[in-house]
Amino acid sequence: MSIKLSDRTSVTFLATYPPRKCGIGTFTHDLAGSISDRYGEELSNSGHVSIVAINDRVEGYDYDDEVSFEVNSFNKMDFRKAADYINLSDTKVVSVQHEYGIFGGDDGDHLLTFLDAIRKPVVSTLHTILEHPSDHQREVLKEVCDKSSRVVVLANKGVGLLKDVYDVPSAEVTMIPHGAPDVPFLDTSYYKDDFEIEGRLLLLTFGLLSPNKGIEVAIDAMERVVQEFPNALYIVLGRTHPLVKRERGEEYRLELERAVNEKGLSQNVAFHDRFVPLEELTKYLVTADVYLTPYLSKEQISSGTLAYAVAMGKAVVSTPYWYAEELLADGRGKLVPFEDPDATAEAIKELLRDEPERQGVRRAAYQFGRNMIWSEVASKYRGVFERAISDYRDEVKGSVSTRGPSRDSSPDLPEVKLDHLERLTDSVGIAQHASFTVPNRHFGYTTDDNARAAIVAIEHSRLFGEEPARNLLDQYLAFLQYAVDQETKEVRNLLTYNHSWVAEDSKEDSHGRFLWAMGKLVGDCQDEGLNRFGTQLFQSVLEPTREFTSPRAKAFTVLGIRKYLKKFEGDRNTRLFATDLCQGVVTSLKENSSEDWVWPEDSVTYENARIPQALIVWGDFIGDEEMRDWGLRALRWLIEKQLDGTGNYLSIIGNDGWLKRGGSKADFDQQPVEVAALIDACWEAYDATDDKYFLNLTRTAFNWFLGSNDLGVTVYDFHTGGCRDGLHPSRVNENEGAESLLSWLLSLYRMYRLAGEFQDN
Repeated sequence: MSIKLSDRTSVTFLATYPPRKCGIGTFTHDLAGSISDRYGEELSNSGHVSIVAINDRVEGYDYDDEVSFEVNSFNKMDFRKAADYINLSDTKVVSVQHEYGIFGGDDGDHLLTFLDAIRKPVVSTLHTILEHPSDHQREVLKEVCDKSSRVVVLANKGVGLLKDVYDVPSAEVTMIPHGAPDVPFLDTSYYKDDFEIEGRLLLLTFGLLSPNKGIEVAIDAMERVVQEFPNALYIVLGRTHPLVKRERGEEYRLELERAVNEKGLSQNVAFHDRFVPLEELTKYLVTADVYLTPYLSKEQISSGTLAYAVAMGKAVVSTPYWYAEELLADGRGKLVPFEDPDATAEAIKELLRDEPERQGVRRAAYQFGRNMIWSEVASKYRGVFERAISDYRDEVKGSVSTRGPSRDSSPDLPEVKLDHLERLTDSVGIAQHASFTVPNRHFGYTTDDNARAAIVAIEHSRLFGEEPARNLLDQYLAFLQYAVDQETKEVRNLLTYNHSWVAEDSKEDSHGRFLWAMGKLVGDCQDEGLNRFGTQLFQSVLEPTREFTSPRAKAFTVLGIRKYLKKFEGDRNTRLFATDLCQGVVTSLKENSSEDWVWPEDSVTYENARIPQALIVWGDFIGDEEMRDWGLRALRWLIEKQLDGTGNYLSIIGNDGWLKRGGSKADFDQQPVEVAALIDACWEAYDATDDKYFLNLTRTAFNWFLGSNDLGVTVYDFHTGGCRDGLHPSRVNENEGAESLLSWLLSLYRMYRLAGEFQDN
C-alpha cells in the first residue's frame, strides 16, 4: 500500500540553511517553505517540515526556529548524532541536498556516516555531478546514491551522467527542475525608476561571486557593447563566495573593479556587494533587459540564478554549460562560446537591437518556466517522497537492503577539549613539561613537541574547523621555522625558556618529526599560504636526512614525505628519496631479525610503531609488497610483545629499561607516545590489508588511556583535557606534559575518524 502525503507526513531536510550565505541553503529554504505551504503551514518548529543545518563554523548561525538540529561539518561524529536524532523523531523521510563541499571530510564523505546510521528513507538531490570525478569523488557520490531510496537531479543531463559514470540505474533517478519564484510577466521598465536607471538598458548577473563565474569575460564584452549602446549598465549583484573570501579575500572582486576602471567602464559596470532578500532580487530580475551567465566550466548541472532568470522570463545570454544548454534550448536564450567576449557582446547587442526578438525569447522562457515555480517543484518532490517511503517500507518488510552495508559504530568517545593545550602554549610555542597541570618553564620547549602540536592543530582543524586550533597552529609553525639552523639546514630541538638553543649530540628524531609536521601542513592543510610556507621549509631541510642512521628518524621523514606527495605527487626525486630511506630500514630488518626478534635494532625503545607504520604506508603507496610485508611482520611482533597475557589490554614497553634483545621488557614507565604510535600503525595496517586484527587493536590500544592497562587507572584527565605522563609501578604520573597530551589528542582524533568504521570480530 502506498503512503500518501496528504496527511502532512513529516519531512526533514539535511542541508545548509540561511542565514548562512550559500546557494544550497537558499534552495533548501525555498523548497521547504513551498512544501509547508502545501500543508497549509508556515515553516516553524511546530510544523511538519524541519531542518538539520550544516554549519561551517563552530558558533553556528542565528537560525529561525524551523532549524531543529545543527551539525558541525568538520565533526564526523556530529553526523551520526544527527542521524540518531532523526531516527528518534517522527520524521518519515529525509531530504538530503548534496554538494561535495558542504559536508566536511574528503569530498564531503562525512555525509556517509549519516547515511550509514539513518533508519528513514532518504531522497538525495544532487546539485553537482562531475563527468570526470576523481576516484574518491566517484566513490562518495555512488555511495550516496546507493544509500538513498530515491535520487533527484536538476537536469536531464544528470540522469545520463549517473548511469554512465556512476553506474546508478536510471529507474532510481527523477529529474525535478530547480525551483523559482512565481512572478508575473512584467515589462522591464516596471521598477527602473526605483533603481534610478529609467531610460537605461540593464544587464544583470547575480549570485555569490567567484572566479568560475566568468565576470571578467562579461566586462570585456561590455567594452564592445557600450560602443553601440552607451546607456547600457551591467550590474554584478552578490557578495563574494564565503570560501573564496576565506582563502583569497576580495582579490577577485578587486581585479574585476580594476579592469572596469582600466577600460573606462565605471559608468557602465557596477558591483552591488550585497546578499539581497527575495523581494529585492525579484525587482532586479524584473528590471533586467538581458541576463548574463558567462560561466567558465561546462560541468555545471544546475544554476539557481539561471533558473530564476528563465522562470521570470528574461532574455538570457549564457555560455553552454550543461544546465544552460537544457534551459535555453528551443529559442529560450542565446548560447555563446566559453571565454569569448566578442561572441558574448554580439549576442547582447542582437537582443538589445531587436525588441521583437528579445520579447519572443522572454515569452518562450517564461512559458517554459511555469513548470519551475516552487509550488510545482514542491508537488513533484512530494511525489518522490511518497515513492521513497513506499520503497523503503517494502525493503524493510522484505528484509532486503538496497542501501548498502551499515558500519557498526564504536562506543561514545570523550569530547575533544583543547583547554590544556592552550594552557601549555605561550607566545613561543608549547612547553615541554608540566608540574601536575602547570607549565614547567625550567624545561623549555622542544621541536619534537611543537612538531606534534602542529600536527594536532592541523588535524583538529580538519575534523572540527575551529578557529582556536588555527591560531595555535601559527604559534607552533613560528617555533618550527625558528628551529631551522639557516647555515647547516639542520633542525635544532631544545630551546630554553631564555630562548637559547641547547647543543645536543643527535637531532635526527626531531629533524624527522619536523619533516612529518611540514609534510602534514602541505598535504592536509587547506590554507594556500600555509601550504607554501610548509613546502618551502620541507624542501629546505630534506637533504640532511640522507645521512640519517636512526630508523625512527627515517620513519618520521617518510611519513612526512607521504603527506607532502598528496600535494606534489609528481615530485619524483622526493619519492625516490623516501624509497631509499625505507629500503635502508628493510635492510636493517633483514640483517637483524631472527625467529624471535623482528626488529631493525637490538633494543626496542621509544615511539616504536612509527617504524613499521612507515614501511606499511610507503610499501602500500609504491606497490612494494616485500616492504609492506616486513612492516606488517614487525608490527605484529611489536604488538605481541606489548599485549598482556590474556590479550585483552596493552602492557606496553616501559622507558625504565626498554626491551633489549635476549632480555625481558621493562614493565614501567609506560608512556602515551607509544600508544598513539600503535593506534596509527594499526590503522594503516588495516587500511592496507582489511585485516580486522589490526582494526580491533586500535580500540584495545585506545582503551589504555581509559583504564584498560596494567594499573587499571585512567590516564586521560577528563577534568583538564590533559593526559598524565605515564604509568609507574604503583601509580600514575600526575604530571600532564606536552608529549602525553599530544599523544592523547592524536589518538582521539584517529578514533573520531574511525567512528562508524570500527567493527568487532
